[in-house]
Amino acid sequence: MIKKAFLYDSPIGKVGIAEKDGAITNVFFGQTVTPGECSLEETPLLQEAAQQLNEYLAGTRIVFELPLQPEGTPFQRRCWDVLLTIPYGQTRTYGEQATQIGNPKASRAVGRANGQNPIAIFIPCHRVIGANGSLTGFAGGIEIKKQLLMLEKKR
Repeated sequence: MIKKAFLYDSPIGKVGIAEKDGAITNVFFGQTVTPGECSLEETPLLQEAAQQLNEYLAGTRIVFELPLQPEGTPFQRRCWDVLLTIPYGQTRTYGEQATQIGNPKASRAVGRANGQNPIAIFIPCHRVIGANGSLTGFAGGIEIKKQLLMLEKKR
């Protein structure tokens, strides 16, 4: 089955959300067309995901209630599962995340895995920062990462 995706305007710019087989598979930023093998089609699940994203960006939602199905290697999926345990408004370092997956020396590999997170925001890779507190890469750009962290800190 081909993925279905739709583009939405949001307070952080254009955001695309994709789904396949009843689960969210991708979030992408600033594009006017969908990536890869997606048909441009709005589904009830994509509408719900966009609604929850807007509630989050408005500061009225702290937990997403969506079926998520990121596509990646077993190592990447372990890293992404750990991201889901970081509470709203808190941050972790790549080293802390590596320790949580049972491999404290894998902080660089964890960083690479986070960089491949296909469902940013819903799987909150924006909550991971450098060991020195610096804001590191994010699919939507560092400015959006900064906005997301500030939004969560306010609440």
